[in-house]
Amino acid sequence: MNRSLGPRLSLMMFLQFFVWGAWYTIIGNYMVANGMADLTHWPYTVNPIAAIVAPFFLGLVADRYFPTEKVLGVLHLLGGVFMFMTPGATGNPVLFIGLLLLYNLCYMPTLGLANSLAFTHITDQEKQFPLIRVFGTIGWIVAGLFIGFVLGQFSGDRLPDQTALPLYTTAIASIVLGFYSFSLPHTPPPGKGQPVSVRSIVGLDALQHLKGRAFYVFLISSMLICIPLAAYYNQAAIFVGATIYAQETQNFMTAIFPNPSSLMTIGQMSEALFLLVMPFFFRRLGVKWMLALGMLTWVVRYAFFAIGAPAASFWLIALGVAVHGMCYDFFFVTGQIYVDKKSTPAIRSQAQGLLVFATYGVGLGIGAPIVGGIYNAIKAGKALPTLAEWQAFWWVPAAFALGVLLLFVLLFRDDVDRETKVTADLSAETAA
Repeated sequence: MNRSLGPRLSLMMFLQFFVWGAWYTIIGNYMVANGMADLTHWPYTVNPIAAIVAPFFLGLVADRYFPTEKVLGVLHLLGGVFMFMTPGATGNPVLFIGLLLLYNLCYMPTLGLANSLAFTHITDQEKQFPLIRVFGTIGWIVAGLFIGFVLGQFSGDRLPDQTALPLYTTAIASIVLGFYSFSLPHTPPPGKGQPVSVRSIVGLDALQHLKGRAFYVFLISSMLICIPLAAYYNQAAIFVGATIYAQETQNFMTAIFPNPSSLMTIGQMSEALFLLVMPFFFRRLGVKWMLALGMLTWVVRYAFFAIGAPAASFWLIALGVAVHGMCYDFFFVTGQIYVDKKSTPAIRSQAQGLLVFATYGVGLGIGAPIVGGIYNAIKAGKALPTLAEWQAFWWVPAAFALGVLLLFVLLFRDDVDRETKVTADLSAETAA
């Protein structure tokens, strides 16, 4: 990888996740403030629908006909237009959610496209990809801080999360990324000239190549662990606002993080830290125990929320947010690297799209309505749950994540770590 390529891919990741972080975790606060308190699960339902469609798009378009960087650019430009239109539909919930669906149909395929473009141009996944991907985390952090500290200067007596400013920020950033994408390294479609089939479009060719008990266990576990993840994406920012920032007595930390969007960036700050140390952990733990440790911290996160809810404990709730870094990096980023190591250049986009399908698509798609139903039942018609009801709510995803962790540890067996070690040893001998 030449010296200029790393910064270019890093900027791509920065913008990719700035766009997502500017709206995704705080859209619930916006909806609560604008008369849609019972509909806050819908953005996290249409998002998985788009993730389910993503592999079809990648298999048909990105892998067959057009260079990856051009598809990436067009999708972000279209997404920016749809997001610009979304705040204008706030008074019409059906249209509002419909525009979010159209936006997500543009955005979700870009997750797999950005990963496959990066993997195409790097030579050492474990070492180089985390260092590039960390800039995506920085982008998410900057988005949260921008909303909390910059947009907060223009939101009057309301929290910036409750205004349309973050949605317009998302739209502008998406258009900027769209134009920037056309300058990225040329990445021709790997399946150009190959016949189009239903199997290739839906990713079955990739699944056929990746098949095996270990991969099936990984894919099913990835899908299942994303069911409780819906609770974090949907309710965490609402929970933070309803506990820490609803109390009359604040502390010095709430002065540093003056609103939910800024506090939520603690999770991305820890994500950046763990991305930087991932190569160290890869060498010592391997894929299986990296994934397992990631799942374990999901259990810990929800337990911190549940234990901290009754007293609205800033420190326990903030710790629950902080461990998001290990939750995300050790599971999602490790999973992306695992899938790339198991795939070939010809199916790289399909394979990454298949992972998006299983996690952000099926997993979150199942989780969003289930979590939304539990949340609405617990708060029983009120705008927000009581502190005791919040505690009951968070124990549910904690128990579910623990079950998935035990299933994965018992069933997952793969030799990818041994293959990686042999390759590394051979490379070292060759270099010597």
